[in-house]
Amino acid sequence: MRLKQGDSGAGSGAPVSPNASKPSLPMNCIVVDAMGSDNAPYSEVEGVVQAVRELSLHAILVGREELIRKVLKQHGGGDLPITVVHANEVISMNEPAATAARKKRDSSIHVACRLVREGHAQGVVSAGNTGAVMAISKLVLGTLEGVDRPALAAVLPTKNGACVLIDVGANVDCKPHQMVQFAIMGHIYSRSILRKTKPSVGLMSIGEEESKGNELTREVYKMLSGSGLHFVGNVEGRDVYDGKTDVIVCDGFTGNVALKISEGLIEALLVLLKEELSRNWTSKVGALLTQQSFRSLKRKLDYSEYGGALLLGVKGVSIICHGSSNSNAIKNAVRVAGEFCDMKVNERIEKEISSFSSGP
Repeated sequence: MRLKQGDSGAGSGAPVSPNASKPSLPMNCIVVDAMGSDNAPYSEVEGVVQAVRELSLHAILVGREELIRKVLKQHGGGDLPITVVHANEVISMNEPAATAARKKRDSSIHVACRLVREGHAQGVVSAGNTGAVMAISKLVLGTLEGVDRPALAAVLPTKNGACVLIDVGANVDCKPHQMVQFAIMGHIYSRSILRKTKPSVGLMSIGEEESKGNELTREVYKMLSGSGLHFVGNVEGRDVYDGKTDVIVCDGFTGNVALKISEGLIEALLVLLKEELSRNWTSKVGALLTQQSFRSLKRKLDYSEYGGALLLGVKGVSIICHGSSNSNAIKNAVRVAGEFCDMKVNERIEKEISSFSSGP
């Protein structure tokens, strides 16, 4: 495997050999699995071109080299610091994650993660098979010191900005101390990336009272109460979007259901709203008068503005985007990956989990 710069000799970065003792690429380099999304590699290439033009970073695109270079040329990316790395295999959305992770060692996501592990890039972005991306990220990158299980963190829009929901699918069955680690990682993410000064942490349950919930949530409640975090107690599903809680902790099963319901509801509301605004001439006039407000609302609800879900707890950065991600989602995922590196989030996670584990 050898990194190749740009298109037809263009570009400012130097080729990199994975056997080199030190990476030749500059810092703030993000590798993108170009074969993951439903519209691969078009969304990935366009998003990377946008990100590199707007942000101070370099990028690597991994996948079918000939096709990637063709699309890259179409978007005028030949002179940008974008490197192309070929991968022979692609993991489809319907492949079993464990099987794909084990057998397809030359898949685009496998190659992308190896580039991060070998130091040629600081983070990986993929809109591919979620289970496979999680499995390969954990297998190839490894977990941070002190982290029992990595967790997926998604950012949701609220009345007061955004909140972090963690875990949204990486761990269906959890132990209490693992969910406390999720809370710590979500707290650091909210503080570092969303710029919350003192993030509040809530526990997803079926009632606000401490006694509500199952055995797992009741035990986690006790542990979070003495964790030193700004723990505000239980929150219910209806509280997710009120903006009063910055981080909401749950097991991966509950979090994934909540996330998918939220995505479906937002999509349905936007469709219904569009239908109502075009129903008759009075509605159309009203829509015209409030066009700017509706555009602003749609932007706030648009998942692509947040990029994707971060797999917190792995070495490096791993961001998993929705399969239907457009170029804007890819661009923002690359942006978040760069910010994650700049803010040294992983160092903070290791330090704070170590402090919590060692006790007062």
